[in-house]
Amino acid sequence: MHIKDDRSLPMLILLTYLTCGIYLYYYVYTLARDVNTVCEGDGEKTDGLGLFLLFSFLTCGIYTWFWYYKLADRMYRTAPRYGLNFAEGGNDVMLFAMLSSASCGMGSLIAVYILMKNLNLLAAAYNRQHGC
Repeated sequence: MHIKDDRSLPMLILLTYLTCGIYLYYYVYTLARDVNTVCEGDGEKTDGLGLFLLFSFLTCGIYTWFWYYKLADRMYRTAPRYGLNFAEGGNDVMLFAMLSSASCGMGSLIAVYILMKNLNLLAAAYNRQHGC
């Protein structure tokens, strides 16, 4: 299975805007699915869209920070399996996400960009390794 390795923050913003936010939910769904595929064998599973929405709603958005943290940390720990080394881990991504309210949303954009960049690198390495 080929994993998308050319995600783009400007395209995410544009499609989210054009679909009145609906595309963002699809993006979270594909992000979780692709991380589960690329990181398979590490003994973990990233929660999908349903649990992401439920827990984010129940915690007034705080779960989103935790989800970002777990996702980034999981990719950080998986990177060496593919010969990669990421500078940013879960703490960095969660910090940017938490600073979002103090920075007019820029922190969340930086957090999403880091997740996207690291998944693109992992996906490219996965595709090469699996001949996709």
